Amino acid sequence: MNTTIATRVPVGSFFDLGRKDPELLRLREEGAESALPFALMERLIKSGTPYAQHAQSLRSENVTVAGANFDWFDAGLPVEIANEINLTNYEIAEHTDDRRAALAGALDRLSLVHPERFARVREFVRGLLWVGLKPGIRASSLTSSSDPALPYVIVFSDKARHHIPPNTVSPEPSPRFLAENLLHEGTHQSISFHVLQHQVFADGYSSQDSPKIEIRWRAGQGVARNQFWEVDRAFHATCVYNQLLRFRRTELDRDDLTANERACFQAAYDEGLPAVRYLMRELELLTAHFSPHGVELLADLRQQTDRL
Repeated sequence: MNTTIATRVPVGSFFDLGRKDPELLRLREEGAESALPFALMERLIKSGTPYAQHAQSLRSENVTVAGANFDWFDAGLPVEIANEINLTNYEIAEHTDDRRAALAGALDRLSLVHPERFARVREFVRGLLWVGLKPGIRASSLTSSSDPALPYVIVFSDKARHHIPPNTVSPEPSPRFLAENLLHEGTHQSISFHVLQHQVFADGYSSQDSPKIEIRWRAGQGVARNQFWEVDRAFHATCVYNQLLRFRRTELDRDDLTANERACFQAAYDEGLPAVRYLMRELELLTAHFSPHGVELLADLRQQTDRL
């Protein structure tokens, strides 16, 4: 077995949207390819809710970059789907020329400057949900998110053009910040695919009963769940940090950033490097919670982290 997180979806595997499965075949024959991820959602959740049927009420605008096709969803977000992926406070944001240009700019940046990372996004992302808080909702908006229950679909808001999580906030929007957030969620999806198809954690491991790793840089956020992470959450974060720090380093090595973009990427890089080193050390103290394959993945992560 490969000792790194998979970068391709294996042909014929559960996540292969082109495999000869009756439901996937039917959706493809009906020209409803954008609903394919929601058919996988039905299999993963097993709630009996026909998510793919509900998803067919979504319109989508095709976005094509470097030969990769993405469905940028429009229309109302079906409540059955919103309830399942914690988007009840959100609605799909209007497709405007400004958002269209920002999205194209972000994907172009990934394909031209970060081709290896763009390859991961094109492999593990098909659907794009650009959302905003519903009128009257008083809450802090998400920046970007993805849910293992909904493969291939990522969620982001206008905030993703200003915010490099966790703490870097720009007064000016940039498609390069949006590019990082798209990569962030595409990487999470690739890790989720791998964890769902391979045994990464030890027999009997439970996120609910997992030992907690203190996240010191989240101490001021006031939410206990953000200050203490389970082993699986810390593993996800360490994998993602390794991708994002390389993205930031590549950006910082270029000469086409604005002064604001450079300052933001430098701040995010300087914050992220000690964070990933800390997470790596903590995970290596908890190898008993990983399967033999998981331990191999940790060894590869250690090599990646040491090269940062």
